[in-house]
Amino acid sequence: MSDIFREVEEDVRKERLEKLWKQYGDYVIAGAAVIVVGVGGFKLWQHYEAQQQMKASAAYVVAQQLSESGRTDQAAQDFAAIAKHAPSGYAITAKLAEADALLASGKTNEAVALYKSIAEKNSKDLGDVARIRAAWALADSASKSDLQALLAPLNNAKSSWRFMAREILAYYDFRSGAMKQSQSEYDGLANDPDTPSVLRQRARAMISLIRTGGGRDYGTVPPPVQQPTDKTGSAPQ
Repeated sequence: MSDIFREVEEDVRKERLEKLWKQYGDYVIAGAAVIVVGVGGFKLWQHYEAQQQMKASAAYVVAQQLSESGRTDQAAQDFAAIAKHAPSGYAITAKLAEADALLASGKTNEAVALYKSIAEKNSKDLGDVARIRAAWALADSASKSDLQALLAPLNNAKSSWRFMAREILAYYDFRSGAMKQSQSEYDGLANDPDTPSVLRQRARAMISLIRTGGGRDYGTVPPPVQQPTDKTGSAPQ
């Protein structure tokens, strides 16, 4: 008797499945097709991205070699081209390298403008690096207020870049002849336990230089004394 009920139950289940398939089968097939196409498209996209990254990497290496060999103008152009077409990671790195090449070529204004652009569009990581490099590029020419404004986002207790920012300002005071102020700033860096060891060593070296008068202006070297000459035009022996 139980076998009869089981057969009836199976027939009913089969009939329900057939009705459901007739009603929703097209949607199931369409959904499966979408999944297959989606997976295939994602794989193609991954392959394309990998190819683009490989191209960008190869081009970056060539541009870097040009820069290292002194052909900085050409390197800057190549880095700019990479930045336009490369994936985002390579693009921002190429822009930073382009600014470095421009600076090495003596095009300080163009380099600083690009550094600032990178810093404004990227608040962390490479943006902070760009801000520091812009400040160093301007340390010999900009006003202290301009440097302070440029470094303000980094010169705070929460920023890991604060030590480099303060080193630039200390160097500015040294170059400007404000030796007491500069020494005080370098002392702060040298005695701060959180200052990176390499930077602390540089600060101590600058303190020693200031204390020994290395930054003092001794004036200009006088021109050599002209020796009198005889009628033949020769200096007397």
